[in-house]
Amino acid sequence: GKYVEVTSIVSDPNTDPHTFEASPGIARQIASATLIVENGAGYDDWADKLIAASPNSDRNVINVHNLLKLPENTENPHLWYDPNTMPAVADAIADQLAKALPDHAAEFRKNAASFRQSMQPLNAAIQEFKKDFPDTPVAVTEPVGDYLLQAAGAKILTPKALEYGIMNDVDPAPQLVSEQNELLNGKKVRAFLYNQQVTDPITEHFLSLARKNNIPVVG
Repeated sequence: GKYVEVTSIVSDPNTDPHTFEASPGIARQIASATLIVENGAGYDDWADKLIAASPNSDRNVINVHNLLKLPENTENPHLWYDPNTMPAVADAIADQLAKALPDHAAEFRKNAASFRQSMQPLNAAIQEFKKDFPDTPVAVTEPVGDYLLQAAGAKILTPKALEYGIMNDVDPAPQLVSEQNELLNGKKVRAFLYNQQVTDPITEHFLSLARKNNIPVVG
C-alpha cells in the first residue's frame, strides 16, 4: 500500500539470477532497506553478503527458503513456482510491516488477505488440470517449473541428473542425453518445458527434437 516503497533488485525477467552481480547502487539500496525479501537456497547469496556488510538492527529479512521450512539441502531454488510460496510470503510481509507500522497493521493484513484471494483462480486452474490430466508425462531442460508441474500432478520423466546438471552448468553424461532423446523421439511426453534464459547446444538440440516430433513446447 501507500505506506511502503518497493524496489525490485532483479527486475528484468531476462536476467539469469545465478550469474547476477550486484552494483554499488544496489548495495546502497540494501543498506537503507528496512525489509528485504530474498529467495535463499543458494539463489541470491550475493544479497546475504551485502546485508552482512551493512548491519542494521531495524532491518528485517524474509528468507523464503527458511520461511517455507525447506530442508537445508534443497536442490531446486525456484521456489516461486510453488503455488504455496507467494501467499506464505505475503503473510510474512504483512506481519513484518504490522510490527514496523502498527497503526496500519489492519490494512496490511487486509491487503495480504486480498492477495491470497487473488490467487484462487490460479489454484483452481492447477487443481482442474490435476483432475483432468492426471500423471501427464512431461520432459524439461531444468527444474525451473518443477514445483508447479508437481502441484499440477504432472509426471516429470527427464532424468533428475540431467535437469540439475543443466541448471548447474554441468555437461550431462551421454547416457542421460540418450534417455531424453528417447523421450522426445518416442513421443513419450505430452509437453516439453525449457528455460528460455539458458540456451546452449544441448538445450537447443532437445528443443529441435520436440518440435520435430510435434511435442508442444513451453518456454
